[in-house]
Amino acid sequence: MKNLFTRFLKNESGATAIEYGLIAALISVAIIGAATTLGTNIGETFGTISTKLEDANK
Repeated sequence: MKNLFTRFLKNESGATAIEYGLIAALISVAIIGAATTLGTNIGETFGTISTKLEDANK
């Protein structure tokens, strides 16, 4: 039983999987933040272009 407990404490494969999961989560948050910012900027750009086209048509 003691041997089993010692092997359990030395096993780091679960910790590695958790670390990879955390890295993937952080990358996902960064991508979502960048996409949100980019989407807002693109929306503003198209809004500006639309306004200028409407003004040019008058």
